[in-house]
Parts: sequence; C-alpha cells; structure tokens
Amino acid sequence: MPRREIPQQRVVKTAIPGPKSQELIARRSDAVSAALGMAIPVFVKEAGGGVIVDVDGNSIIDMGAGIAVVNVGNSADLVIDRVVEQVHAFTHTCFMVAPYQGYVDVCEALNRLTPGKHKKKSALFNSGAEAVENAIKVARVFTKRSAVIVFEHGYHGRTNLTMGMTAKNMPYKEGFGPFAPEIYRMPMAYPFRWLGDPAECAAQALDLISHKIEKEIGFQNVAAIVIEPIQGEGGFIVPPKGFLPGLAKLAKDNGALFVADEVQTGFARTGEMFGCDDEGVIPDLITTAKGIAGGLPLAGLTGRAEVMDSVHLSGLGGTFGGSPISCAAALGAIETIERENLVERAREIGAIMVAELGAMAAKYPVIGEVRGRGAMQAIELVIPGTTEPNPAAMQAIVKYCQSKGVLLLTAGTYSNVIRFLPPLVMPEQLLREALSILDEALAAL
Repeated sequence: MPRREIPQQRVVKTAIPGPKSQELIARRSDAVSAALGMAIPVFVKEAGGGVIVDVDGNSIIDMGAGIAVVNVGNSADLVIDRVVEQVHAFTHTCFMVAPYQGYVDVCEALNRLTPGKHKKKSALFNSGAEAVENAIKVARVFTKRSAVIVFEHGYHGRTNLTMGMTAKNMPYKEGFGPFAPEIYRMPMAYPFRWLGDPAECAAQALDLISHKIEKEIGFQNVAAIVIEPIQGEGGFIVPPKGFLPGLAKLAKDNGALFVADEVQTGFARTGEMFGCDDEGVIPDLITTAKGIAGGLPLAGLTGRAEVMDSVHLSGLGGTFGGSPISCAAALGAIETIERENLVERAREIGAIMVAELGAMAAKYPVIGEVRGRGAMQAIELVIPGTTEPNPAAMQAIVKYCQSKGVLLLTAGTYSNVIRFLPPLVMPEQLLREALSILDEALAAL
C-alpha cells in the first residue's frame, strides 16, 4: 500500500473537538478508565512530520511528539520498512527463550552511542520506568548497598519503586502508597527558584547534598545517585553548569553509581545524542526509552560492562523486553537520526524557539523564565512581577492554542510550565506558525 504524504499545514475545519471526536470521546468515557488523562480532546486518524490529523479532518501542529517519543516523526520511512520486514519474519520468541539478532544490534548501537568509550553492555525492557527499576536492581547488586538518591522535581515513572523516586505527588503518587523504602530525596539545583545566589546555585546545592547524604544516610550506604540531565515532568529544569559533573564525582568518590535517566532527554532531543553529552558527563548507568524506537515500546539500560555483568544469570529480563518488532523500529529510528543529522536539526529548532520565546518573555511578564536545551524548551508562567506560579495562565494558553490547532504539553511541580517538544523533522514554517499562535495566546491573557 503506497504511503500518503500528509500535507504539512495547520487546518482547522471544525471546532476542537469536532463531532466525530466528540462521539469517540463519549465512547471512551463509557469504556475506558476515567483515571487516564487526555492532553487534547481529539482522536487521531493519521500523523506525520509535524502534524496530527484528527477524525474530523483538522490538521493540528504537534508540539509534543508523543512526549518526546516520535523524535524522527510519526511513521518514519525507515521505521516502517524495518517493522514491516520484521513482522513478516516473526513477531515474538522472547529473547531469553530463542534469541534474535535485532536485540543484539540495538544493544550494540546503545553501547556505541551512549556517553563514554569504555566497554559497555545493555539490556532491553518495555518502558522507561522498567529501565529505571532495573538500573536500581543492578546498582544494588553491584555495590551491595541499598540507598538510592533522587531529587526534588524529578520524575522516574509510575511503578511502585519509580513512584517512590518521583517527586510530585498529584497525580502520580496520591493514594498509591506505601512506596519502596531506601529512597532519599535531595534538593535540586533549580536556578529560577534557588533561595540563594543563582550564580552559586550549583556549588551551594552540591555542598548541601553532600552534607545531607553524609549526615542523614551515610555515603557507605548509597548504591546510586539518579537524576535526569534535564528534568522532564518537573518542568524542564536545566541544572546549572557544574552540577551534573559534581554529582558524578560525588558518586565516584564514595563508591556509588551515577545513573542518568535519559528517558526524555535521549536520542537527539537536546541537540546532543544524550543530555549528558552537553558537559561530557559519563554515567555508570544510563536509562533510555521514549525516542529510542520511533513510537514503539522499548527501553534500554546501558552501563559499564562490569556493572551490567554483576547480576546473576536470569536476574534481568521479561517476556516482551526487547520485542523483535520494537528492536526493528529502534534500528530504523537510530538510522534516521544519524542519516538526517537530527542532532544538528534539534539545535536549529532550539535556536528558533529560544529566539521566539525570548522575544515573548520580553513582551509578556507572565513568562518568568525561558529554559531548555535544543528541541526541549519550556516557559515557566508566573504572576507578573513575582515568582509565584501561575497555573491559570498555563491552562488559558493551552486552551487557546488547542482551539487554533496547536497541541501543547504542560509540566512542572507547580503546574505552571508549558513544554515544547516538536518532532525533529517538523518543517520550520510549522514551528514558527505554532509559536506565533502561542504569541496570540499570551496577548489574549
């Protein structure tokens, strides 16, 4: 069946949601748990490039990429080709029952692409949360310690262990406890909200963290320090220069492992292949998911070979982890990133967004800060003249943009951040059009 090229333009034919989406929303309400959210009230018919087309024929500019998943675009050619070929060959055997080459190919790619030139090994799973859980398992076995250090505003998943690691209570944790023990939360170097001198944020935060670990936990008990290089759900918080290298050194000096949760920052999103590359930080373990496989469920845990080999035989695994179809998709996505130089494209997208968002911040005092890196940018909204969070402004802006055919995602511990994660293949005119509508929304406040 020939592929249809989706026109790369914004088209609003009906009110959003249109009648067909409304009908499907009613069916969803009747059949699907009410616990699942919905960022935009439309049902998707097709998607590609920088747009999502709904069942009513509206073509919506996609500024979310499925939460940084379709970095290479929806239904990218190489992803489709690899997946179709694999589906024709076989759909499942379980790698631990009868292995297949695609799993090995993906592990070799992860070992090659992730930070550091040391000998690495990988294992594949289904989701980012599962990769993080397995990172903790590996770290505890290797170090023979139990304590795990995480940070304010961090997000690591929705399983029981990763809920305990995640900072924000509502909606991720409320009512779901008790959570796994031996998880300790440290202050985050968050310059916009740092109570001291922002210029001293990294040094002051590292001093405070070191003191708290030493006095409240004991360095000899710490298995791992786990952090997102740029915090995602917490509000795209970019730590100041020196903070991540300082944490990595703190871990190394005290026999703990430094674990980079690159589920959202990985695979060209930040203008580097991985977020840690910005300061040359080399983690002992790195978790990946989201952008790894062009929209199919896959996650990876990659680390120093001696660390990854420390677990007993069959201590890691899972029935669907490293599905042959998802592995095929990942190989197509990785080839697309490298062939189309999407790392550089992420930098170009970032430069456009920083310039446009910076101009808006100069006009609209409701924007407290513009921050991010590469094609991972955000605005934090405040009551003008203060740093007080302004969730009402966030809601109004998102609603306005949705009505005009632009999908935005939100974030932030205080529910006051709008995050921008366009597919890295989005045409420039669509990106600029989405930002112009955001400008209209801000003016309408």
